[in-house]
Amino acid sequence: MNYSKQTDQKWQEKWKRERLYKYVPESKKKKFYTMEMFPYPSGASLHLGHWFNFAPADSFSRYKSMQGYNVFHPMGFDAFGLPAENYAIKTGISPKVSTEKNVETMRRQLEEMGVNYDWDYSVETYKPEYYKWTQWIFTQLYKQGLAYKKNSLVNWCDSCKTVLANEQVVNCKCERCGTPVERKKMEQWFFKTTEYAEELLKGLDKLEDWPETTKKIQSNWIGKSNGSEIRFMDAYGKFDISVFTTRPDTINGVSYIVVAPESDLVTQITKEEYREDVRKYIEQTGRLTEIERLSSEREKTGVFTGAYVVNPINGEKIPVWIADYVLDDYGTGAVMAVPAHDKRDYEFAKKYKLTIKEVILGNESREYTLPYTGKGTLINSGKYNGLTTEKAKKVITTDLEREQRGKKITNYKLKDWSVSRQRYWGAPIPIINCKKCGPVAVPEKDLPVLLPDNVEFRPDGVSPLKKSKEFLSCNCPNCGEPAEREAETLDTFVCSSWYQLRYPNPHDNTQAFDKEKINKMCPVDVYVGGKEHAAMHLIYSRFMTKALRDMGYLNFDEPFKKLVHQGLILGPDGNKMSKSKGNTVSPDEYIDKYGADVFRMYLMFSFDFSKGGPWSDKGVESMSKYFEKIEKIVTRQASILQSSKIPQQYEMTEKERELLRAKSQTIKSMSTDIENFKFNTSIARSMELLNSINKYTNDNDNINEEVLESTVEDYIRLLAPLAPHFAEEQWQKLGKEQSVHKEEWPRVNEKELNGGTKNIPIQVNGKLRALIPVSTNATAEEILETIKSNYRVTTLLSQYDIKKEIYIPGRIYNIVVNKKNKRSIDTGDNNK
Repeated sequence: MNYSKQTDQKWQEKWKRERLYKYVPESKKKKFYTMEMFPYPSGASLHLGHWFNFAPADSFSRYKSMQGYNVFHPMGFDAFGLPAENYAIKTGISPKVSTEKNVETMRRQLEEMGVNYDWDYSVETYKPEYYKWTQWIFTQLYKQGLAYKKNSLVNWCDSCKTVLANEQVVNCKCERCGTPVERKKMEQWFFKTTEYAEELLKGLDKLEDWPETTKKIQSNWIGKSNGSEIRFMDAYGKFDISVFTTRPDTINGVSYIVVAPESDLVTQITKEEYREDVRKYIEQTGRLTEIERLSSEREKTGVFTGAYVVNPINGEKIPVWIADYVLDDYGTGAVMAVPAHDKRDYEFAKKYKLTIKEVILGNESREYTLPYTGKGTLINSGKYNGLTTEKAKKVITTDLEREQRGKKITNYKLKDWSVSRQRYWGAPIPIINCKKCGPVAVPEKDLPVLLPDNVEFRPDGVSPLKKSKEFLSCNCPNCGEPAEREAETLDTFVCSSWYQLRYPNPHDNTQAFDKEKINKMCPVDVYVGGKEHAAMHLIYSRFMTKALRDMGYLNFDEPFKKLVHQGLILGPDGNKMSKSKGNTVSPDEYIDKYGADVFRMYLMFSFDFSKGGPWSDKGVESMSKYFEKIEKIVTRQASILQSSKIPQQYEMTEKERELLRAKSQTIKSMSTDIENFKFNTSIARSMELLNSINKYTNDNDNINEEVLESTVEDYIRLLAPLAPHFAEEQWQKLGKEQSVHKEEWPRVNEKELNGGTKNIPIQVNGKLRALIPVSTNATAEEILETIKSNYRVTTLLSQYDIKKEIYIPGRIYNIVVNKKNKRSIDTGDNNK
């Protein structure tokens, strides 16, 4: 085969030289904005996962361009944050130097892949020209009251003296030094995502082109619950504990109250004789992650505080405990426990020998065991006895509201977004802390707040930016007095929450984005990326879009119209690829041997884009041979074109019509498949068309060169988005001067598509009884309907006791009958 890596390089250089993929904003064509989630430049090279994401998405954008759209398909690098900093710590090279090097390498590798990015429209989040505007967005949110600082629980490593992200906690230990991680409260900056909880939830219904699983994940993450907030007061009025519950109907069954160990209330309510037990338990809880605390598999633990409160409905005295399965930052940080009607409470009550009081009767026969968590009728509930669950919820809540001891409330699991990090490699938070004025946003004229280069980034127990007096020292922009800069940096998800707005004008130093331009360009038409970002990045982007809309900068509600998730290519052993497991696969060896297009076509053909699967290279050689077959047919055509002999013209026969039908069917199928990211079936269709072309040339002495030429040319056009270098090479062989990537996507010829019929044999017990003509392009369902409505078939079916019907789509319909029940058969005209 003539195609190789050198072919790729030849066309890449030509495309680059001629600016083939230059984006033209002023084009009159209809815009189409498509993008992939940009990569972390935290490793030395692109891996198999990058190829499986970017190559198919590139094919999709090429397809849309050939359809006549003005496609905007940018790429950038998510360069700040934990992955890049960890890589720098591991290699000993500064994050800036290592990131610059990795970005350069990745960009070169993306070009080797054959992508159609216009690099004039690229963003790199670690550069001041980008993070200046990330900081500007922070100041706008701060001015709107959507950015604030408060005490919050964090993962703390006492050895490194630093806060750890959840990703840095492995088996409850610091991934760097192995020290057990504690949970402690620290001041952190937050974005008020909860302000948009209801809109984020309702907006999911409008996202018709998002995967249902992703919308479900977001819905659960937001976690809306309608219920009641109830106040339990101690007998002496010294304190009260508010709880949130969706089951106020069970209030008469409350046997204890549980408060989160980290709640400020614990110190206030704990009796002296219980303080040591409570202190030890809080320390023990601090070593657990949130996931571990909420695990249904863990044995429930807790300690008594010595405090009691009074049930506001029946006046019963209720003990107050602390337990690690209650979190301070969800609901009110306290729950009322009803052991008879909650599994978790039941296990806890059994362990600590607490009262279990049944207050909901499921049914009279009591055909259930406790805990009973369903609906029913109230018992042991005083004046509420006999009420249904739903009725009791309303009546009890109304009574509590009247006594000012409770109220209806909507609660959300969604928490405000913690955006501050005690790390070096990130955008500095643009806040100045003044003793007189408090926190003050850095004025826009003073942005960006530059990240200093001369700071020791390796962890040694001190926040890196705190070590730089030059960075910290400044004057308050309000009063002019000496002040200090905020020493924390922004979460990298802040950088990626708005980057689609920056792509159209990445070098504009006067504004974050051109308001007029971005409101025409956005929302993004198609966004491609991993489903692991469903609950964080995608929610943060939706929040940011809505916040900027409410400030008057945007006129749309959602950042992305259509969302597509790619699957995961696993190691050959079926496990996630990991260097430690020794199951990683490098694309380089395949590209060097076969060329980029063979490899990208193999990936797209062998794996369902939405699913992925375990890696195997058994079919790479077969894909290479497929390319050889294409070369052979193109070489034949090229030789005909180059010969001085005028091809003899023949009249159109059924063979030509059959080839043209196959072509139109392929165009139709491939268009639908690529539109829906079904690249594997799209390539399968292209292979079928190649078989049809070869069948036509091999079985035909009188070749209609005009028909064959148009079919081969359309075939190369169909191949162009999928194998861009190879298609360009074959297109040139056919004597074409303009790039195939400037060609239009082939159109379906309805006359060719509907231009014929075929006969389906009808058999009874294996013997041919009829031939039924059907349209060649009909679906299996349409063909079956045609067969069953045919007079000859209905007559046959009426004269037998049918045992079984076998239909092989498009080929044969066989009826199996019991011979002993055979009756006389009408032998009428088969063509009726």
